[in-house]
Amino acid sequence: MTSARLPPFQRFLDRYREDVLRFLVASVGRDDADDAFQETFLSALRAYPRLRADSNLRGWVLTIARNKALDVHRARGRSPVPVAEIHDRPAARAAAAANATDARDHWERVRALPGRQREVLTLRYGADLTHAEIAGALGCSEQAARRAAADGLKTLRKELDDVPASA
Repeated sequence: MTSARLPPFQRFLDRYREDVLRFLVASVGRDDADDAFQETFLSALRAYPRLRADSNLRGWVLTIARNKALDVHRARGRSPVPVAEIHDRPAARAAAAANATDARDHWERVRALPGRQREVLTLRYGADLTHAEIAGALGCSEQAARRAAADGLKTLRKELDDVPASA
């Protein structure tokens, strides 16, 4: 349980920083990714001396990043959402919501998915992990990871099919 064979933390940071940042941008968006990135590597720095030398460093740091991304999503759920104007008619609210939905990019659509689907798709396509690695990171079976990915992709495809051609 000694860190004698682990690379120095700076080398570890240099090697995995791009993977972590790419994952966080995909998971929480560009605005929150920098803060989550710093929190990820601060947590990693604190735990690094206790890490086993044979640990999967990439999977370990991406698991920390996933937890920080979840923290960002939880914080978003507790904070008020500013709006430009309040519509007093339901039809106006529905039209405004439809326009906002049409304008979202793909990663915004992924971030709107239910938690497990969002996590699996972000780890799969944002961090380029295999389904087996995703299962290890999320603490589920590989089959469950595949099912969540399939369900998330099905939802995204349905949303994209529902978008009018003029959008």
